Amino acid sequence: MSTTLLISDLHLHPDAPEVTEGFLDWLARRASGADALYILGDFFEAWIGDDLLDHVDQDPTGNAALAIRVAGALRRLADEGTAIYLMHGNRDFLLGHRFASAAGAKLVTDPAVLRFADEPVLLMHGDSLCTRDEAYMAFRRQARSPAWQEQILAMPLADRIQLAAQLRQQSGEANSNKAEDIMDVTPAEVVRTMRDHGVTTLIHGHTHRPAVHALEIDEQPARRIVLGDWQPDHGWEVEIGPDGDPVLRQVTL
Repeated sequence: MSTTLLISDLHLHPDAPEVTEGFLDWLARRASGADALYILGDFFEAWIGDDLLDHVDQDPTGNAALAIRVAGALRRLADEGTAIYLMHGNRDFLLGHRFASAAGAKLVTDPAVLRFADEPVLLMHGDSLCTRDEAYMAFRRQARSPAWQEQILAMPLADRIQLAAQLRQQSGEANSNKAEDIMDVTPAEVVRTMRDHGVTTLIHGHTHRPAVHALEIDEQPARRIVLGDWQPDHGWEVEIGPDGDPVLRQVTL
């Protein structure tokens, strides 16, 4: 029986060990045996470059040890036959092919269109849909620039660790002063994006507002499925079975 699982926004970080343990348990208990697993961004709370994997002894934050442990768990799942796909989020946009290889995974573009039961489904992280947050959209354009990424990755590891901490703090402070609707998706952008990709189903994360939204595109019924973020006691998944119908559910960790 063909089963695909999709998750997003785990924000794995050494300061949240319960989420990591819950995810690893979910991976062994729930994802084992699935045909495919898609992780739709913000898998890690921050990612400063794949070379972190070489410098556990130079990383006082514990992120390197966490990444190695998580990569090993994903590799074991991949070796059992589950195809694993990683999409960049707004927190881990520097995640590279080296980590993906260590995890037995492949990087996928954002957005990506897949077919389930011969129906196209659009997968996204979701941050590009939040066009009313002009300050964030400006940062996103910068952060996704290959030239900017190359400049950041050329910095010494210690400087990147410090930069990641600063960006994390600035993001939290900025979001605390923004109106709730600004940080949510722009409805017109959702419709435009779905129309451009010829789909009536969109699955994304980013907003931490899990729900299934019914909408209409060119007089056709459509839906937007939003994955939630993971907490110490629960996570969120979308399961797509042989019938191709996505089911959003909360999972106990």
